Parts: sequence; C-alpha cells; structure tokens
Amino acid sequence: MRVSCVQITSGSFVILQFLFDLLPSSSGLGHRIFNPATRVQISLGAFNFNYYWRAKFMSVLVVLGTQWGDEGKGKVVHYLAEQADLIVRYQGGNNAGHTLIYQGEPFVLHLIPSGILFPEKTCVITNGVVIDPKAFKEEIDILHSKRIPTDKRIFISEQAHVILPYHRIIDGIFESYNIKIGTTKKGIGPAYADKVNRLGIRVIDYLEDSVFKELLEKNLNAKAPILNSQNVNIAKLRQEIITEHNELAPFLKRFVLDTRLLLEKSINNNKKILFESAQGSLLDLDFGTYPFVTSSNPTVGGICCGAGIEPKKIKNILGVVKAYTTRVGEGPFTTELSNKVGDILRYKGQEYGATTGRPRRCGWFDAVIVRHSSKVNGINHLILTKLDCMAGLDKINICVAYKYKGNIYKDFPASRTIQKSAVPIYEEMDGFTGKIKGITKFNDLPINAQKYVKRLEQLVGVKIDLISLGRKRDEVIEVTENINWFN
Repeated sequence: MRVSCVQITSGSFVILQFLFDLLPSSSGLGHRIFNPATRVQISLGAFNFNYYWRAKFMSVLVVLGTQWGDEGKGKVVHYLAEQADLIVRYQGGNNAGHTLIYQGEPFVLHLIPSGILFPEKTCVITNGVVIDPKAFKEEIDILHSKRIPTDKRIFISEQAHVILPYHRIIDGIFESYNIKIGTTKKGIGPAYADKVNRLGIRVIDYLEDSVFKELLEKNLNAKAPILNSQNVNIAKLRQEIITEHNELAPFLKRFVLDTRLLLEKSINNNKKILFESAQGSLLDLDFGTYPFVTSSNPTVGGICCGAGIEPKKIKNILGVVKAYTTRVGEGPFTTELSNKVGDILRYKGQEYGATTGRPRRCGWFDAVIVRHSSKVNGINHLILTKLDCMAGLDKINICVAYKYKGNIYKDFPASRTIQKSAVPIYEEMDGFTGKIKGITKFNDLPINAQKYVKRLEQLVGVKIDLISLGRKRDEVIEVTENINWFN
C-alpha cells in the first residue's frame, strides 16, 4: 500500500498523532504501510505540520542453538547465508566448530562465519568474540588454500579481546585444578575473565605496539604466581608472544574496523544480516547449566552487547534443535543414554566434536531444555536436524518433565542439585523405519516421523518450519514453504 500524504483534521488529531508516534518503534507495522519517503501533513486550525517518515526495513535474522551446541547451526547458517548480505559472529571464540560440506568434502570452520563460502558475502566478527590471532591466520590460510577469497570480505571488531598463549596455559591449569568443566583448553574462559577483570588486551591494543607491550607486562606480572606454580618460563613465554605479535599484528590489521558502525550502516541501508551463535543456549553463562557453561552469552541477548545492536532491530529468531540431545564435556544431562541406543545415535549422527574430536554424549529429546531456550530467546522459528538418525528405533522417548523428590518440574530448574539428580519423565512414541534421507516433502515422511515432529512442536510451543536430513545444503524439507526469513 502506497501512502504519499495523509491529512489529519483537528477532530482526530490526538488519536492519529499517537498512532504516528507509535509506528516508528512498532514491530514492523509502519514498514509495511509507508514507503521510505512519506510526508504526513497535519492541519490543526490555521496551523499545518509536516511529518516525514523514512522507513527502515529490519532485515535481521538470528540463528542460535537450543540445546548444548552441536545442533547443526553451521549447516543452517550455510543454508540461509545465500539470502544474506552479512553473516555475523557475536560471541565465543575458536572453541566452536561448524562442519559443512564444501565441494563434496567435510569442511570445518571454528571462528570465521560459514557465509564466507559464498562469493560476495561479508563476514563480521564482533566485539563479543575473543580472537586468537594465530588461529585466525590459520583459518584464513586454509580458506586461501581452497581458493576462497577473503579480501574485504572479513572484518574483525577493533574492540574484540585477544587470546594469547598464557590464556591457553591457564585454561589447562584451571581444568586440572578446579571443577572439571570439559573445556576445549583454547584459552576462551581466561580471555573473557581478563575482559571482566579489566586486564584484557583488545584488538586495537594489539595493533598499537607500545600499548600492547605495556599491557603484556601488566598481564604477565598479574599471572606470574599461577604461571610460576607450574614452572612456566615467563621470560621465554614473553619472547614467544612478542615474536608472534610481530608477525600477526600486521597481518591482522587489514581486517580490523569498527564493526558496530559497519552493522549500523548496513541496517540503515536495509541489508540482510544473519547473526550466528557459537554455542547452544544451555551453555549460556547466565541461563545454562552453570558452572558447566561457556564464558559468554550465546542467547539472543548476547547480540546487543556483543555486537552493539539495538534490541528492537532484531526481528526473527530461529532456533536450531536436534531430534535427540547431545552434549560434549562435563555437566548434567538428564536424558543421557549410556546404552546401546546412545551408541546407535552417536554412530548414525557421527557425534564427535568438530573442534576436539571428543565423542558426544547422546540421549533422548529433552523438551524441558528446548522449551527453556525458546522462552529465553523469544524463538519464533525452529529448524529440526538429524531426524534421519532416529530411523530404525522401535520406540522413541521424549522427556516432558523432570522429577525430583516427588516434585514435578516442567520448567528448567536453576538448582545444581536438581539438574544433577532429577530423573526424566518420558512420553513414549512408536518409532519409524525406512530411509528418509532424500525426502523433500513433509507428507512423504513416515507417519510416525510426522507424529514425532508434531509432538515436539506441541511440547516446545514453537512451529518447526524446516527439517534438515543431512549435512548438504539441499538435504532439507520446507515444512512451511516459501518462508521469507529476512522479512
């Protein structure tokens, strides 16, 4: 609908003035009504007022995990990136691992968004991410070896914090001394800790030689007690870091800019922006299974502080959920299967960590945690992955609630004791057989597979719009056809 000019008389002035005040901050209503150059004329007696409206189409889509990670976010981002202009990582570090199929071969990215595989797409790593300069260069080198161009296509926030060798050393020390979390020992947690303790070195600091050396000495002095406790040669470590810095700082410089401004300009120019989380929501520092969590916020709120985006700019939030549940590392896992069924799921799903190679723990679908993630993130779309791995099971269980000391918990409990000791309340369904990989229509799935998908929707409270049946981009079922993800 095209509206070029609206005249409002004094009789309806109060009502319609309120409407126009409301529209700019509403959830898209004004965008669909007014074109980008609308003039509204208000007449009140002898006075005329001109109100100019310039619409901004909020084409921001978020893809995040709803479990403990490894849900298949990389494949989903790869599937949607073709429609996007910018693909953005807003938290985590190179502790993440997204496995894709590129030119028929498995391809793993740890830090750079998977959108880099598409020509003319821009990839952004924002201030909420911690950057290991050495790991970043290695990933760039891998891309170049596959003849994937990166020049003016990847940008790093100057305000992102840097991971240095002492972070990796300290990560290993903490993992052996404190509560065993099961980290990747990539230095992620210690780097975020430095950020909070105001000892962190940002990318912009890393590029300024004198600033970097001053901050390096400050950090080595602060960390000397713990490093000395493990007989680390600090003088040798200092020289290693300086030598590495002299090589990596010039390399890093061409990728660095103010990503907040880049994203702001892109939004104002109606660019389609896809944000991807690095870990699942149950690893969120605040809303996950603390302390068995990551060191940042992969939930949707992490975008606002991790990229500098206003909350009202975020339109669609897409949750990726596996048809069963997996977890890497330590921590509570109510539906874990330490039996033959768990082994079958691990084998069929190739459940081994993309970053560490560790075997993933496998279990039945847990509707309690996915419902929790959906509420915390405000998810309005779900994509279901690895449904094909469930084929061949005679019976399938779904956890609908937890039970602890006679109490029933349908909402995810914060108590460590309940998370650790609760037993699952299962709802049993008939399984399905046959090869479903390659099916492209929902109604062509076995009837019990359809029933399973519909039951998951009911329990979680969010519609499943897409089903992934493999690692390749085209191995999908559009349950809801022709969705405009960026509208």
